[in-house]
Amino acid sequence: MEFDIRDIALAPAGERKIAWVRDHMPLLRALEEKYAGLPQGSKPLDGVKISLSVHMEAKTAYLVRVLTWAGAQMRAMGCNVLSTQDDVAAALVTGRTAGQDAQDHGGPAAEGVPVFAVHGESEESYSGHVEDCLGHRPNVIVDDGSDLAHMLHTKRPDLAEEMWGGCEETTTGVIRLKALEREGLLKFPMVAVNDARCKHLFDNRYGTGQSVWDSVLRNTNLIVASKTVVVAGYGWCGRGIAMRASALGAQVIVTEIDAVKAMEARMDGYAVMTMFEAAPLGDIFLTATGCRDVITVAHMALMKDGAILGNAGHFNVEINMAELEARATEKYPARAAIETYVLPGGKRVHVIAEGRLLNIAGADGHPAEIMDMSFAVQFHSVSYVVNNYKSLEKRVYDVSQEIDEVVSRARLAAWGVEIDALTPEQEAYLSSWEA
Repeated sequence: MEFDIRDIALAPAGERKIAWVRDHMPLLRALEEKYAGLPQGSKPLDGVKISLSVHMEAKTAYLVRVLTWAGAQMRAMGCNVLSTQDDVAAALVTGRTAGQDAQDHGGPAAEGVPVFAVHGESEESYSGHVEDCLGHRPNVIVDDGSDLAHMLHTKRPDLAEEMWGGCEETTTGVIRLKALEREGLLKFPMVAVNDARCKHLFDNRYGTGQSVWDSVLRNTNLIVASKTVVVAGYGWCGRGIAMRASALGAQVIVTEIDAVKAMEARMDGYAVMTMFEAAPLGDIFLTATGCRDVITVAHMALMKDGAILGNAGHFNVEINMAELEARATEKYPARAAIETYVLPGGKRVHVIAEGRLLNIAGADGHPAEIMDMSFAVQFHSVSYVVNNYKSLEKRVYDVSQEIDEVVSRARLAAWGVEIDALTPEQEAYLSSWEA
């Protein structure tokens, strides 16, 4: 089997991580129980070749296994050079035997999967892994940031001819795909998983809100109460970051370019101003916009000595790191995942996780229960593409209301929660124009 990981001997530690998240992902576990025991030839994804590029950690590994148990032929890679957990990559390559069940309660036997991911790899190595992940000529892609889709539209358009479609996990990736669609260049249908209600309302808000602060707290070991936190962008991710900052006792400033979102932030109780106005006031700066150059050296020059910067957007362009590297007079590691840059004049700024996605490059990412919902949406969206690709156009599709309904009801059932249903009379009333 072809693969490229750091060390296959790390697999046992990765297997324990996968077993832990499995215990806390009831929606994926229900899919595992439904499909793992079926004979080949009767599985819903039998023979479907899937390439997956998502953060290579335990929750993603469990999704890969569930897709495999449903019959898919998988190849997987990490979508961020700092988020890969080498032990999890090794566990996916090794697979698991039925004999491991008594040791870690990690589910049924699983075949090994080709994985191409090494923590801290170079950009050149990463680009090579994107191509390796597409090496089995996939029918479907599962993307996080659209790196697979970008490769299929640039360096390897020959592979796009065999594509049925794919699914995109992130806001940033959906933006890239819709840009391709607007220009008439999109080569295959894609489902905007990020825009599903069961994804962005929970993953982006509650997942990002918690995991960003997990990263800040564990990497700085500083208190948040009494500090001023500047949140750039008030989309669902920014809402979650601001909400948790406020709960931790911080004063929150929001910067925005959208007047309606700025008004919402103000009505939610936060100060709203420009980044230049906020720069001298903030202690911690967190970007969540999906755009580039949100914080530049010009902003940093106005910040307090010792300001802390982190990025919660997919790509490492929201904080202009190239400009900072060029202008800094000194750079040194302050803590394991924090680099300190000294600006001309002696002012210091501390950057978490190289300006990359701090909640996954500098922590463990979203909680398992949150990713359970997001990955359940992914699974059902993959199935939608497989079952409907012959009739789909080359455009970006929303996740169907039916998939949102299936996932939300499954999550409620896992909590043991029941909800009301409309009576026939109520349904008639709601569909009538008469009072």
